[in-house]
Amino acid sequence: MDISKKIAELKTEPGFRENVGMVLVHNGVVRAWSRKDKGKVGRVKIEVDQAKVETIRKEIEARPGIFRAVAEARSGEYVPGDDLLFLIVAGDIRENVKPALADLLDRVKSEAVTKQELSE
Repeated sequence: MDISKKIAELKTEPGFRENVGMVLVHNGVVRAWSRKDKGKVGRVKIEVDQAKVETIRKEIEARPGIFRAVAEARSGEYVPGDDLLFLIVAGDIRENVKPALADLLDRVKSEAVTKQELSE
């Protein structure tokens, strides 16, 4: 996903100017070390339940003050530095947008993504 392009597209949607005061973005990338033990990670295998991602995205987008939620989660094999997860939440005020992005991120990672870290 081209984040700048996607935000530009969102800005052309009817209602954006009237309803959006904040856009938050998450761009998740592969780390070269494991969160578990700080061991070296050479690559990761990712499986994404896209239907679950879409369900979560719709739930977040339905929250008060949220204009749009966008999610792109990638399945496959990746190496450190590769992009894995893009999230965008656009809404009215930070008290609504910040927790929405945090919940979207936490839920997608815990409910829709399976990751296997490989040393080489």
